[in-house]
Amino acid sequence: MTIKVPRRIATTLMNSLKGGVVPRIGLGYIAVGREQEIKALLNDVDIIEDGGSTFRFLVGRYGSGKSFLLQTIRTHVMDRGFVVIDADLSPERRLMGTKGQGLATYKELIQNMSTKTKPDGQALPLILEKWISGIKTETMQKLDQSVNELEFSKEVKRKIFENINALEGMVHGFDFAKVVVMYYEAYEEADDEKKSKVLKWFRGEYSTKTEAKQELGINIIITDDNWYEYVKLFAAFLVNAGYKGMLILIDELVNLYRIPNAVTRQYNYEKILMMYNDTLQGKAKHLGIIMGGTPQCVEDTRKGIFSYDALRSRLTEGKFATEDTINLLSPIIRLKRLTPDEMYILTEKLRDIHSDLHNYQSSLTQNNLMDFIKIEYERVGANTNITPREVIRDFIELLDILYQNPNKSFEDIIGNDKFEFTEGDNTEKDENKEFEDFEI
Repeated sequence: MTIKVPRRIATTLMNSLKGGVVPRIGLGYIAVGREQEIKALLNDVDIIEDGGSTFRFLVGRYGSGKSFLLQTIRTHVMDRGFVVIDADLSPERRLMGTKGQGLATYKELIQNMSTKTKPDGQALPLILEKWISGIKTETMQKLDQSVNELEFSKEVKRKIFENINALEGMVHGFDFAKVVVMYYEAYEEADDEKKSKVLKWFRGEYSTKTEAKQELGINIIITDDNWYEYVKLFAAFLVNAGYKGMLILIDELVNLYRIPNAVTRQYNYEKILMMYNDTLQGKAKHLGIIMGGTPQCVEDTRKGIFSYDALRSRLTEGKFATEDTINLLSPIIRLKRLTPDEMYILTEKLRDIHSDLHNYQSSLTQNNLMDFIKIEYERVGANTNITPREVIRDFIELLDILYQNPNKSFEDIIGNDKFEFTEGDNTEKDENKEFEDFEI
């Protein structure tokens, strides 16, 4: 029985996939394959929930499914009670920079702070108010009903200080705790202006210490150099607020690889090393980091992450690892291409979603889908270069054409040069022997 996809989600799925981007909703309706990778990452989530910390690199070609897998994990961990912050790196957003690029990444991460009840980002105010509300409810249950408002307020404040006491032992923890208390006071006084200023500080939007001192009485601000320390503070605070932990997703590492200045690149790789060491040595708690990039931006020894010796020595595979073996316990998870069987299942899902969205009966049969997959995988270079993104875009284009041209058949469309079978020599045919056992 086909699962009916809500129209809003189906529209988002089709539009995103046609545009070559990963949708942030509805991934469960089209997810196929990647069971082993997901299992490995969910094992990391268990470690984070238990108070540990993890660091992984997801490595794959453009369109291989890195971003899809990141979004799948994002959705899953939010359902489990985690907070997720995510950002794509760009020329304006790096891990370090001389023009505030590191702080720009922090701002993007906090802007995209998401929970199960606030999956589209900007969840910080909700998290803070939920935390305050929880402490007040807990205090009310413990105190006698006859207690007056002043005593109740004192007890709530005492409980808040007790909750954030642990933060004060961390780097910048005292100031972080002080700002959290300020938010509580503004919440109690219904002072929206003060709450706005506190949120501005948390988001790293104060450009000078003088400005922060004038508005909040705080003589420290979040900067390019210290933003990661505040991420660790957030992870600790969120656990006190009732969440299971925090997961950081950083995609498009290729933008570090493209930095023209070698010294600036090395500073960024040094920041990765610091975060990597922090998590694996247990200096961070309830925190997981996943970074996504292409093989070149990781393995290039001239400009990639492997150009930084300290990282290369930690991340290079041992002598027993080969292309045919899988080691998903290593820091780097390399994504292999989806199999033809998995791609068949995906095209079947997309066909059903497309026909349901546009309210028509698809003429594509199982044999048509199998033929389409064979055509895609038998193109010149497909053995090493084909990606799910390309196959999906071709397939949705095919669905769109068939829907808008009901007088055309599948065979009419694939007769176009664009969809012709590859003519090759015997060697090339041998490389496609995997289709001899292609079964549904």
